[in-house]
Amino acid sequence: MSSVVVVETALNDRVLLIKLNRPEARNAVNGEMARELATVMDRLDSDPALQLGIIYGEGRGFSAGMDLKSFLEGDSPTVEGRGFAGFAQSPPRKPLIAAIEGFAVAGGLEIALACDLIVAAHDAKLGLPEVKRSLIAAGGGLLRLAQRIPYHVAAEIALTGDHVSAQRLHDVGLVNRLAEPGQALDVALGLAAQIVDNAPLALEGTKFVLAGAGDWGMAEGWEKQHDVAVSIGTSEDAREGATAFAQRRQPVWQGR
Repeated sequence: MSSVVVVETALNDRVLLIKLNRPEARNAVNGEMARELATVMDRLDSDPALQLGIIYGEGRGFSAGMDLKSFLEGDSPTVEGRGFAGFAQSPPRKPLIAAIEGFAVAGGLEIALACDLIVAAHDAKLGLPEVKRSLIAAGGGLLRLAQRIPYHVAAEIALTGDHVSAQRLHDVGLVNRLAEPGQALDVALGLAAQIVDNAPLALEGTKFVLAGAGDWGMAEGWEKQHDVAVSIGTSEDAREGATAFAQRRQPVWQGR
């Protein structure tokens, strides 16, 4: 195992900063990084002091995806039950923001697509070039991209394998915020600041419904949403939210 910490974390108020730290390999994901990311995502979900995470890359770019050299040596960039990069198949319950500089291609874009919000420098390049290597974007790229943007745009990106500008993906609604080069993390932190004061149970419940809505039929969706809404609506935090509103003060959330 490398002596380098391939996934670094830091705290910023209630935000967990998650840095992909293999700049010499363009932050490509190998087995070690995937396992570390799975551990970090478990920490994000289990720590009541954390409200959300921001994932970003060290060096010139976000991530080039799967480490092909390690792949040829038999190293798998997946974790059982969690999928590619340790969370692409099973993201955390709490919100995640991707802050992209430079490039997010192949599995790098799949990592971003596993997040709930995307901030990108306006000169960043994104894409799914797997078809150029006789592979498919099986880490959620094809499944999620076709849900998030118009089909024909998704098909062009996936079938040509060419890079697309962050500006174009902002225009079609995939990228939430554009940033000046070098400022993606700062913009992501600003976006996080708009989220972290909200009630933690409501944030998790809202993400659960949003993420599942595309897979549920309408009847199932109403049923699942009802269960979540009742659970959260009868919580101590729901009462605190109403009380704080009536008393014209900031709520103090307990997460229960």
